[in-house]
Amino acid sequence: MENNTIVELKNIRKEFPGVVALDNVNMRIRAGAVHALVGENGAGKSTLMKILSGTYANYEGKVLVDGREVHMKSEKDAFRNGISIVAQELNCVPELTVAENLFLGREPVMNGVFLDKKQRRKRTEELLLMLGLDYKATDKVESLSVAKRQMLEILKAISRNSRVIIMDEPTSALTSAETVVFFRKVKELKEQGIAFVFISHRLEEVFELCDEYTVLRDGKWIDSGLLADVDQEKLISLMVGRDIQDIYPPIGGHTDEVTLEVRGLGDGNVFRDVSFTIRKGEILGFAGMMGAGRSEIARGVFGMDRVKEGEILIDGVKQSFQSAKDAIRSGVAMVTEDRGTYGLVGVRSIRENVKLPNSDLFTEKGFWRNREAAAAVEKICGKLSVKAPDMDTLVETLSGGNQQKVVLAKWLIRNVKVLILDEPTRGIDIGAKQEIYNLITELAKNGMAILLISSDMPEVLSMSHRIAVISQGRINGILDREEATQEKIMKIIVEAGE
Repeated sequence: MENNTIVELKNIRKEFPGVVALDNVNMRIRAGAVHALVGENGAGKSTLMKILSGTYANYEGKVLVDGREVHMKSEKDAFRNGISIVAQELNCVPELTVAENLFLGREPVMNGVFLDKKQRRKRTEELLLMLGLDYKATDKVESLSVAKRQMLEILKAISRNSRVIIMDEPTSALTSAETVVFFRKVKELKEQGIAFVFISHRLEEVFELCDEYTVLRDGKWIDSGLLADVDQEKLISLMVGRDIQDIYPPIGGHTDEVTLEVRGLGDGNVFRDVSFTIRKGEILGFAGMMGAGRSEIARGVFGMDRVKEGEILIDGVKQSFQSAKDAIRSGVAMVTEDRGTYGLVGVRSIRENVKLPNSDLFTEKGFWRNREAAAAVEKICGKLSVKAPDMDTLVETLSGGNQQKVVLAKWLIRNVKVLILDEPTRGIDIGAKQEIYNLITELAKNGMAILLISSDMPEVLSMSHRIAVISQGRINGILDREEATQEKIMKIIVEAGE
């Protein structure tokens, strides 16, 4: 075993009923390095890390810590061996303070009985000072940004003297600026000898932050090595098992016929005086920092949130949306940013999820026309290549890419004129992204007007005919595809904030 290796996973195999999730997987984690664990959804990344962090105790193979074989049977076992996981869903109590969250369940006590608040605060302040964080032990967590809450999770791991910290999609809800700060802190901790495992679908971040990589595909170990020895194209080909020259398809042209027109829209709070048009067959991108008002504008157009001023026109006809139901009936559909909260009911089947918002299409006198609905669901899910055993499969068991296709299916079963896509590829793997991009371009070619909101700059640049730059609740510029660059977009954002 190499001197700086903290953890080694050898020949790991994990089975679930009827499924081999991991088969002969190997991985080595070194001190002072960030190790990228990459692969498509369903590759086995989370399963492997759940074994390492003590969630799954029943597996074959060996886990070595400092050359000694250990068998973690719980998260506490992992803590004792210096291993912590920072999950994608942050595990904090917003109503409590930073100090209370940091030591929740392991509070320091005096005389073995009384809570030692002074000691808890002192230890919290020492940790905050060590990381150079500018918030206080007494700050309520609900007042912190997502990035600061993310750092709080890492502080928890450090407070347990963790030497290996697993981070699962830690930047998925961070702005670009917050990600820069977050990465800087991780690099500082790396210099102190802490090892990180970084799971992310954002390969540009992988190459920016990580030193080494391990690729899993279909539960099998494919390759490991130094990131300096591969490029993004090579890593993608290892992940998907084939070469992908360009994941972005050509988007084609559009007509001059305006499908959606928004005039002077405002909600009296987040956004105001917003005006734009989307033509038939056009993809309009919304670019901007998180919190700029992109999603709020979209929700206002869709009728999810009430607007106080302005007009919305579909095919030149003024609309009055009192709710999302009104927008849907007028031919507007929206794939929301948080598909788990607003887009899907995980414990229901694919068929039920697609049927639920479309009762007006498949009911008569209060009764479902089940045979007709089942045929329509089967047809649209087949067209979108939803991968599932059958339409009775629970949505929560599907990969992220297939869940997103189900969200699309429930709208595309209707006659949609305007489709709003808010972060449509967040949290899905590279192969599924390519499928979603192909669907988007196909819908546009068939005449649909599409509003694409994305924090992924290459995505919005490559998939849009025009790009509206949003800052502080306003559209501060609209760029044609030919002239748009990341630098121009950022310049508009910076100038708008001056």
